[in-house]
Amino acid sequence: MSETTIADFWFDPRCPWAWMTSRWMLEVEQVRDVTVRWHVMSLAVLNEGRDLPEEYQEFMTTAWQPVRAVIAAQQRSGDDVVLPLYTALGTRFHLGQRDDVDTVVREALAEVGLPEELADLALTDELDEALRASHAEGISLVGQDVGTPVIAVPGPDGGRIAFFGPVVTPAPKGDAAGRLWDGTLLVAGTPGFYEIKRTRDIGPIFD
Repeated sequence: MSETTIADFWFDPRCPWAWMTSRWMLEVEQVRDVTVRWHVMSLAVLNEGRDLPEEYQEFMTTAWQPVRAVIAAQQRSGDDVVLPLYTALGTRFHLGQRDDVDTVVREALAEVGLPEELADLALTDELDEALRASHAEGISLVGQDVGTPVIAVPGPDGGRIAFFGPVVTPAPKGDAAGRLWDGTLLVAGTPGFYEIKRTRDIGPIFD
């Protein structure tokens, strides 16, 4: 009997593409012997010091609170709360297309049974050391020129295979999810392999 594959997944709750990939990974867990461990990374941290368009700079200022809230929840209630809180946040941000960030964070915390005070804590930088450590763990596996999500799995030589993406929409389901997982591991585990890419011509399809 094969051993369960542990997949570490780093996400920023505000990223729609990470949301798509996370929903795919939930499908993968149903059709492959895979267990996902969820971690945060931060687009705000990733883009510090970069010359960004004004609109994206404004988005970055709102990206801190949700990811800090996940860290606060994790420290209070453990790793098992990370996915439910991410789902509560993402359902509002991405499926609901909402941008009232503070309200979304408070609603999501309430949905998973956590106190509203964590939303206030997430407006401070008190948890940023832990946030930056989680971010650094993920981004160190793939380099600074990619974003979220990052996925890492054990490689055949005992090391880790890590990659950004896959960027896919809509999220594959059932057997299609499993086939994409198999193919992703195949290319990511090939020595010297770095990139396959084509230009996106559609936005995220939330279904």
